Amino acid sequence: MKVAIPKERRTDERRVAATPDTVKKLIQLGCTVAVESGAGVGANLSDEAFQAAGATIAKDAEGAVGDAEVVLRVQRPLEAADGNDEIAMMKQGAVLVGLLDPLVHKAQVAAYAARGIVSFAMELVPRISRAQTMDALSSQSNLAGYRAVIEAAEAFGKALPLMMTAAGTIAPAKVFVMGAGVAGLQAIATAKRLGAVVSGTDVRKAAAEQVESLGATFLAPPDVGDAETKGGYAKELDAEKQRQQAVITSEHLKKQDIVICTALIPGRPAPVLITEDMVRGMKAGSVIVDLAVESGGNCTLSKPGEKVVAHGVSILGYRNITSRVAVDASSLYARNLLNFLTPLVKAGALAIDWNDEIVTGTLLTRDGKVVHPRLSGA
Repeated sequence: MKVAIPKERRTDERRVAATPDTVKKLIQLGCTVAVESGAGVGANLSDEAFQAAGATIAKDAEGAVGDAEVVLRVQRPLEAADGNDEIAMMKQGAVLVGLLDPLVHKAQVAAYAARGIVSFAMELVPRISRAQTMDALSSQSNLAGYRAVIEAAEAFGKALPLMMTAAGTIAPAKVFVMGAGVAGLQAIATAKRLGAVVSGTDVRKAAAEQVESLGATFLAPPDVGDAETKGGYAKELDAEKQRQQAVITSEHLKKQDIVICTALIPGRPAPVLITEDMVRGMKAGSVIVDLAVESGGNCTLSKPGEKVVAHGVSILGYRNITSRVAVDASSLYARNLLNFLTPLVKAGALAIDWNDEIVTGTLLTRDGKVVHPRLSGA
């Protein structure tokens, strides 16, 4: 069975879906592996390194994926409208696995079905104990939270920790993290390690203990009841609760130096947490990093791919911030993919248990149909 690793071509994407280490393990499963030339350049992985691990190097994407039974990707494939139809390159019946963003790009999921592709979305891996090593959202969000603090510190222009010198004392920076999921908790931990005074908030009740366990203070939201889904994600608040939360947040923001926004709702636009009026009330020179910018943004002034300065506040809306840590992000994601694929392979061939909870949770298309219940209406 041939497994293909094409080069990622979407804007600002430096990651790759395999490493020499995972290539070796795929070969041990009985697979052959083809890596498109240059696929690992953004993650400091050369063609020679993949070749030494046992992969063959394909000169282009079609040569890699054209006859492959399995295609492993980071992001969803390009379409004809993007100038290069990567879906059409795949043969009928091929298996596609990647971060396919299916709840947003539903038309592309239909295109997989029309092509006869069996597709799996890594962001839909169920949050159960035996799937933890496959949890790509967590592995990538961890690095996003870390990198968000590094980007903020660079833009802030001041030191983060308390410093006592003969010339005087430098007060520690105040960092506020909005959203205490995986990315938010890692941002809190990173900011604490850098010596900042850190606070965090989240609408989920369980988040308070998690935030405080990292040494940060928890800014309690209004009484929102059960604002957590069965999958562990935050629910969107009703209008009145959002208004109450905005009042609490606005006062807290006035005292902060750095704000990291991480709030996302799967399949929905990101909730607005910071309005222009709130930004206007912040200190000059403060920094906002909006990790939700590609889903509409938690701050109304953030712009995808840009640094905006408004009312003296720098607002960073960098796309795909995880890709700014491409080496580690690729390493973790490649292992997520390997752990996902391993149970599906027996003696070098696909042997998929279609009733397995992980399979049913991630499967988008099969036999020319869209089959995931959140997309098919089933």
